Amino acid sequence: MATKEPETYLTFDDVLLLPAYSKVLPADVDLSTRLTRKIKLKCPMVSAPMDTVTEANMAIALAQEGGIGIIHRNLTPNQQRKMIDRVKRAVSVVIQDPITLGPDQTLGDAREIMDKYNITGIPITQGKKLVGILTNRDIRFETQNSKSLASLMTKNRLVTIKEGTSLEQSKKML
Repeated sequence: MATKEPETYLTFDDVLLLPAYSKVLPADVDLSTRLTRKIKLKCPMVSAPMDTVTEANMAIALAQEGGIGIIHRNLTPNQQRKMIDRVKRAVSVVIQDPITLGPDQTLGDAREIMDKYNITGIPITQGKKLVGILTNRDIRFETQNSKSLASLMTKNRLVTIKEGTSLEQSKKML
């Protein structure tokens, strides 16, 4: 009976990279790997599902680089859901169902929403029409939470696109 040679696996301690000239360009390197048959990571980074390692901020940072953060289980199911929602919202290129406020609402309302969802900008709409955007830059030094958003939001030079516009087309517009 023939025996199969075991596959060789390496850890970081098994490899030493020496600086040297290479004909391989960084753009030609593919570090992608499969986590599962259906999940491909652009970058082979996975964080440990430990409460001292992976919460929303770590998962967001890894996702933005092409890796994945596994949210730990030392949370209630509701807390886990909220954390996962926060990660998904943060890494989405296009937010399908954005949180919006009206121009008559107050800075206090906006700050509450921004803190709750850990977001830095809110579209301001009147009915279904975009009338402005409120970002952290607009409110950084503002102390009166009773001020209306109409007096604080950015109204000019708003760039909008139609649904279905590609990412490449969107980049050209900016």
